[in-house]
Amino acid sequence: MDTAMFCFQCEQTAGSKGCTKVGVCSKSPETAKMQDVLILQLKGIGYYCNELVNKGEEICRETADFTMEGCFATLTNVNFDNDRFLQYIKKANKIKKELIEKVGNESAPKDADFMAPETVEQVLALPDMPNLGVMDDENLDMDIRSLREMLIYGLKGMSAYAHHAFVQGGYDKEVVNGMVRFLGETLRKDITVEELLNLNMELGKCNFKCMEVLDNANTGNYGHPEPTEMLITKKKGPFIVVSGHDLRDLRELLEQTEGKGVNIYTHGEMLPGCAYPELKKHKYLIGNFGGAWQDQQKEFDNLPGCILMTSNCLMKPRDSYKDRLYTTSVVGWDDVKHIEYNKDQPKDFTEMINQALELGGFKEDEPEKRITVGFGRNAVLSNAGAIIEAVKAGKIRHFFLVGGCDGARPGRNYYTEFAEQSPDDTIILTLACGKFRFNKLDLGTVAGFPKVLDVGQCNDAYGAIQIALALANAFECDVNELPLSYIISWYEQKAVVVLLTMLSLGLKNIYLGPTLPAFVTPNILQVLVDKFGLRPVSTPEKDLEEILGKK
Repeated sequence: MDTAMFCFQCEQTAGSKGCTKVGVCSKSPETAKMQDVLILQLKGIGYYCNELVNKGEEICRETADFTMEGCFATLTNVNFDNDRFLQYIKKANKIKKELIEKVGNESAPKDADFMAPETVEQVLALPDMPNLGVMDDENLDMDIRSLREMLIYGLKGMSAYAHHAFVQGGYDKEVVNGMVRFLGETLRKDITVEELLNLNMELGKCNFKCMEVLDNANTGNYGHPEPTEMLITKKKGPFIVVSGHDLRDLRELLEQTEGKGVNIYTHGEMLPGCAYPELKKHKYLIGNFGGAWQDQQKEFDNLPGCILMTSNCLMKPRDSYKDRLYTTSVVGWDDVKHIEYNKDQPKDFTEMINQALELGGFKEDEPEKRITVGFGRNAVLSNAGAIIEAVKAGKIRHFFLVGGCDGARPGRNYYTEFAEQSPDDTIILTLACGKFRFNKLDLGTVAGFPKVLDVGQCNDAYGAIQIALALANAFECDVNELPLSYIISWYEQKAVVVLLTMLSLGLKNIYLGPTLPAFVTPNILQVLVDKFGLRPVSTPEKDLEEILGKK
């Protein structure tokens, strides 16, 4: 069956315009259609949930969890398994029917009550519908479409953070109520550009709350990150590589491998896990393997150990390691072993642990090399006095927040070169997988601090913003008057919502790259430029000159 697709939700979309035959991420047209159908269902669920809230009733936890998980499953590089999507679609039908029975559908917008077929073949045979595919409504104003998709992609990003918080006890009604309201609003036909701009800013603020909830869940369960030297070279023996963002999965795996002689390496966005006291106390959490997500196919090639993918960043697995790759939570690929989640019990990693032991692992140690991570907001702010004095004394001239989502598109060497060319009296705060462009370089120290301070995962943008706000308070100035610039790389939808958060908080003059989002029209881009000073990156030399006023 021929199925058309159109997807431009990530930075690497084909030709910087849109994937129409197969996703650059390897998403098939069939999977794209399944995701579009699920999103349409979730928009309707959002509308009816919001009606429930307007009646003074609460959204049940199961519906809230499902809405977050369903959105998260459609985020780039998360789930490629059509059978799993069919299960989401069936459950969405059930939840929506129950909601309609509670609140009625007499005044519902078009397609809010859409019920999907319940076989893969029937779903794929659905005709184009104005609220289904991104481009299915040919008459939709392009700026409305741009802002609608920005809102949807931001919701996908926030749903990932909410999901990671929820599984650790971080449930928040404000976040849930915001999520369903924003989803429902995307069905409106009478919505204006101004209303959508405001909704995107509201989403940014809601995500700030969501990241706070996740931060509290992470630090409440595992303590505040501490500056920690971590190994980035291989050790002899069996091992498991843990990728993604979910710290609960990392903890449960560490507990189940205790005393079994299986080394645990973090990978990609899991790297900051090595700095949490309650995680790093496990002696078999020995360090980090590899770099950012886009290098996994070559790094995992014939790997003599197992890999656990806990969130997004999954690429099409090669046959050389597919038999030792495991997914969990929302992550999925057909014919890859999946570890199920039971909300009331730890996950069972027995099969993966036994396979890791059988594979035997690395045959010998590599010469040791270490880097320092763990400069979360508590660690940085505990040194605020020394930082402020160093700035006043002229030892620190400027701070750069250089980070975000990494990717494979040419041009991302910009971030490596920017770090290398930044003057010796400047400090780089970094977070998310963009750090792998330079975090293993020896860039020395500045005023007694490492030149590169690793703040953590992408959701730790919350901590970075708190650092900026605290410094602004200490210097008695507006946050935009600080000697601080934002050099942001983006790839997927979590970067979209973090950007919306920064804009909603009034942070200005953000440099964004390596390319601008294909879903942002020239008119909307101009609004963002005029209102917030958002600008594309150019070259490290030009941008440094513009920021620092070099001659």
